[in-house]
Amino acid sequence: MTQNTMTILVTGATGKVGRPLVARLLTDGHRVRALTRDPARAGLPAGADVVAGDLANTGSLAAAFTGVDAVHLIGFNGAEYAPLTNVDGIAGLARESGVRRVTVLKGEMEKTPLEEALESAGLVPTRLAPVEFMSNALEWAEAVRGDGVVREAFPEARSAMVHEADIAAVAAAALTGGTATPAASTG
Repeated sequence: MTQNTMTILVTGATGKVGRPLVARLLTDGHRVRALTRDPARAGLPAGADVVAGDLANTGSLAAAFTGVDAVHLIGFNGAEYAPLTNVDGIAGLARESGVRRVTVLKGEMEKTPLEEALESAGLVPTRLAPVEFMSNALEWAEAVRGDGVVREAFPEARSAMVHEADIAAVAAAALTGGTATPAASTG
């Protein structure tokens, strides 16, 4: 266990970044509460406190937020990738539970309504906007195998592909006050 063991809520816990974040936080000795819509199918590591809830439904979140020191939020409705419409409720739960550190994983560079609500609630979120996940390159696999070509909608646009475990490492450091070290690829 680390000296400063924390209880950390991870929303999007079964997602591309959430899953390695849960594993990393557990390895680092923290208590992890993992939010998922379907705990029976989560398949998260032993030691994670897997709880049912839907980030888009504030009423389902009260128990998940109780007693947490930090929270990793995804900035969208995980079921539909739509914007969250309950951002004030999420921010209120974070403030009322005494959360000290917050990360927000998002896809756009502009400030989101969730970030604005968190700031209005007196919290300072760390914004994680990696733009391109490394695993998204798998979408090119069929075209590469079949035609030997990568097709991209905006070929002139430059964007770094970032491995999800590295995003999780940065989130873990921001949530715990630790140092981000690259994670081994889980391939």
